[in-house]
Amino acid sequence: MPVGNGSSATTRSSAYPVRVTAKVDYTVRAAIELARADRSSPIKGEQIAREQGIPTKYLENILGELKRSGLVGSQRGADGGYWLARPADQVTVAELIRAVEGPLANVRGQRPEEVVFEGRSAPLQRMWVCVRASLRNVLEVVTVADLLAGKLPPEVDAMADDPDAWKPH
Repeated sequence: MPVGNGSSATTRSSAYPVRVTAKVDYTVRAAIELARADRSSPIKGEQIAREQGIPTKYLENILGELKRSGLVGSQRGADGGYWLARPADQVTVAELIRAVEGPLANVRGQRPEEVVFEGRSAPLQRMWVCVRASLRNVLEVVTVADLLAGKLPPEVDAMADDPDAWKPH
Protein backbone atom coordinates (compact mmCIF):
# COMPACT_ATOMS: atom_id res chain seq x y z
CA MET A 1 0.00 0.00 0.00
CA PRO A 2 2.19 2.83 -1.21
CA VAL A 3 1.81 6.15 0.54
CA GLY A 4 3.01 9.42 -0.96
CA ASN A 5 5.80 10.03 -3.40
CA GLY A 6 7.98 12.04 -1.04
CA SER A 7 8.39 15.07 -3.29
CA SER A 8 8.36 18.46 -1.65
CA ALA A 9 5.67 19.72 -4.02
CA THR A 10 3.14 16.93 -4.17
CA THR A 11 0.32 17.53 -6.61
CA ARG A 12 -2.89 15.60 -7.08
CA SER A 13 -1.51 13.98 -10.24
CA SER A 14 1.84 12.97 -8.76
CA ALA A 15 0.71 11.71 -5.33
CA TYR A 16 0.25 8.03 -4.62
CA PRO A 17 -3.05 7.69 -2.78
CA VAL A 18 -3.47 4.92 -0.26
CA ARG A 19 -4.91 2.08 -2.30
CA VAL A 20 -6.27 -1.31 -1.42
CA THR A 21 -5.08 -3.48 -4.29
CA ALA A 22 -7.06 -6.36 -5.77
CA LYS A 23 -4.41 -8.65 -4.31
CA VAL A 24 -5.07 -7.39 -0.77
CA ASP A 25 -8.84 -7.55 -1.29
CA TYR A 26 -8.61 -11.13 -2.59
CA THR A 27 -6.26 -12.10 0.24
CA VAL A 28 -8.60 -10.88 2.97
CA ARG A 29 -11.64 -12.45 1.28
CA ALA A 30 -9.79 -15.77 0.96
CA ALA A 31 -8.77 -15.62 4.63
CA ILE A 32 -12.41 -15.23 5.65
CA GLU A 33 -13.24 -18.40 3.71
CA LEU A 34 -10.22 -20.18 5.20
CA ALA A 35 -11.40 -19.30 8.71
CA ARG A 36 -14.21 -21.83 8.19
CA ALA A 37 -11.72 -24.64 7.59
CA ASP A 38 -9.20 -26.54 9.67
CA ARG A 39 -6.60 -29.21 9.10
CA SER A 40 -9.26 -31.96 9.27
CA SER A 41 -11.51 -30.24 6.70
CA PRO A 42 -9.39 -28.08 4.39
CA ILE A 43 -10.94 -25.94 1.66
CA LYS A 44 -9.83 -26.28 -1.95
CA GLY A 45 -8.53 -23.19 -3.69
CA GLU A 46 -11.05 -23.69 -6.50
CA GLN A 47 -13.92 -23.52 -3.99
CA ILE A 48 -12.63 -20.26 -2.49
CA ALA A 49 -12.13 -18.84 -5.99
CA ARG A 50 -15.65 -19.79 -7.02
CA GLU A 51 -17.34 -18.51 -3.84
CA GLN A 52 -15.46 -15.22 -3.85
CA GLY A 53 -15.21 -14.61 -7.59
CA ILE A 54 -11.40 -14.64 -7.54
CA PRO A 55 -9.41 -15.86 -10.55
CA THR A 56 -8.18 -19.34 -9.56
CA LYS A 57 -4.56 -18.97 -10.72
CA TYR A 58 -4.25 -15.60 -8.98
CA LEU A 59 -5.70 -17.08 -5.79
CA GLU A 60 -3.30 -20.03 -5.91
CA ASN A 61 -0.39 -17.56 -6.02
CA ILE A 62 -1.82 -15.66 -3.04
CA LEU A 63 -2.34 -18.89 -1.09
CA GLY A 64 1.28 -19.84 -1.84
CA GLU A 65 2.49 -16.52 -0.41
CA LEU A 66 0.31 -16.96 2.67
CA LYS A 67 1.69 -20.47 3.11
CA ARG A 68 5.30 -19.24 2.82
CA SER A 69 4.54 -16.61 5.47
CA GLY A 70 3.20 -19.26 7.84
CA LEU A 71 -0.36 -17.91 7.88
CA VAL A 72 -1.86 -20.78 5.89
CA GLY A 73 -1.40 -24.51 6.01
CA SER A 74 -2.05 -26.87 3.12
CA GLN A 75 -2.32 -30.51 2.22
CA ARG A 76 -2.03 -32.03 -1.24
CA GLY A 77 -4.26 -34.72 -2.65
CA ALA A 78 -7.92 -35.50 -3.18
CA ASP A 79 -8.76 -34.62 0.42
CA GLY A 80 -6.34 -31.70 0.43
CA GLY A 81 -6.82 -27.98 0.55
CA TYR A 82 -5.99 -24.98 2.70
CA TRP A 83 -6.72 -23.67 6.20
CA LEU A 84 -5.51 -20.86 8.45
CA ALA A 85 -2.42 -22.00 10.34
CA ARG A 86 -3.55 -20.14 13.48
CA PRO A 87 -6.99 -19.48 14.95
CA ALA A 88 -8.82 -16.74 13.04
CA ASP A 89 -8.88 -14.51 16.12
CA GLN A 90 -5.07 -14.53 16.07
CA VAL A 91 -4.63 -13.48 12.42
CA THR A 92 -4.86 -9.74 11.71
CA VAL A 93 -5.56 -8.02 8.44
CA ALA A 94 -2.17 -6.30 8.80
CA GLU A 95 -0.42 -9.68 8.80
CA LEU A 96 -2.28 -10.73 5.66
CA ILE A 97 -1.31 -7.53 3.86
CA ARG A 98 2.33 -7.79 4.90
CA ALA A 99 2.44 -11.41 3.71
CA VAL A 100 1.38 -10.54 0.16
CA GLU A 101 2.56 -6.94 -0.30
CA GLY A 102 5.15 -6.12 2.34
CA PRO A 103 5.01 -3.09 4.64
CA LEU A 104 1.67 -1.38 5.22
CA ALA A 105 3.02 1.98 4.11
CA ASN A 106 6.06 3.06 2.16
CA VAL A 107 7.34 6.19 0.50
CA ARG A 108 9.06 5.66 -2.84
CA GLY A 109 9.55 2.01 -1.90
CA GLN A 110 11.15 2.76 1.48
CA ARG A 111 9.80 2.62 5.02
CA PRO A 112 8.80 6.12 6.19
CA GLU A 113 11.46 6.22 8.93
CA GLU A 114 14.16 5.52 6.33
CA VAL A 115 13.30 8.36 3.93
CA VAL A 116 15.22 11.59 4.43
CA PHE A 117 13.51 14.88 3.67
CA GLU A 118 15.29 18.21 3.78
CA GLY A 119 14.33 21.83 4.15
CA ARG A 120 10.64 22.61 4.08
CA SER A 121 9.90 18.95 3.31
CA ALA A 122 11.43 17.73 6.58
CA PRO A 123 8.02 17.36 8.34
CA LEU A 124 6.92 14.86 5.69
CA GLN A 125 8.79 11.99 7.33
CA ARG A 126 6.89 12.43 10.58
CA MET A 127 3.60 12.76 8.68
CA TRP A 128 4.20 9.50 6.73
CA VAL A 129 5.07 7.73 9.98
CA CYS A 130 1.74 8.99 11.37
CA VAL A 131 -0.09 7.68 8.30
CA ARG A 132 1.44 4.26 8.88
CA ALA A 133 0.49 4.40 12.57
CA SER A 134 -3.08 5.26 11.59
CA LEU A 135 -3.26 2.24 9.29
CA ARG A 136 -1.88 0.05 12.06
CA ASN A 137 -4.58 1.32 14.46
CA VAL A 138 -7.14 -0.41 12.25
CA LEU A 139 -5.35 -3.21 10.43
CA GLU A 140 -3.48 -4.61 13.45
CA VAL A 141 -6.68 -4.72 15.50
CA VAL A 142 -9.13 -6.28 13.04
CA THR A 143 -8.83 -10.07 12.89
CA VAL A 144 -10.13 -12.59 10.40
CA ALA A 145 -12.51 -13.82 13.12
CA ASP A 146 -13.97 -10.30 13.41
CA LEU A 147 -14.64 -10.22 9.68
CA LEU A 148 -16.09 -13.73 9.65
CA ALA A 149 -18.43 -12.73 12.50
CA GLY A 150 -19.41 -9.55 10.65
CA LYS A 151 -18.38 -7.32 13.56
CA LEU A 152 -15.44 -4.95 13.85
CA PRO A 153 -13.78 -4.23 17.20
CA PRO A 154 -15.68 -1.36 18.87
CA GLU A 155 -12.80 1.13 18.64
CA VAL A 156 -12.52 0.52 14.90
CA ASP A 157 -16.25 0.30 14.24
CA ALA A 158 -16.76 3.67 15.96
CA MET A 159 -14.72 5.32 13.19
CA ALA A 160 -17.45 4.44 10.68
CA ASP A 161 -20.05 6.25 12.82
CA ASP A 162 -18.60 9.58 11.70
CA PRO A 163 -20.73 10.59 8.67
CA ASP A 164 -17.67 12.26 7.16
CA ALA A 165 -15.93 8.87 7.00
CA TRP A 166 -18.39 7.81 4.29
CA LYS A 167 -17.91 10.90 2.11
CA PRO A 168 -15.31 11.10 -0.64
CA HIS A 169 -12.96 14.07 -0.42
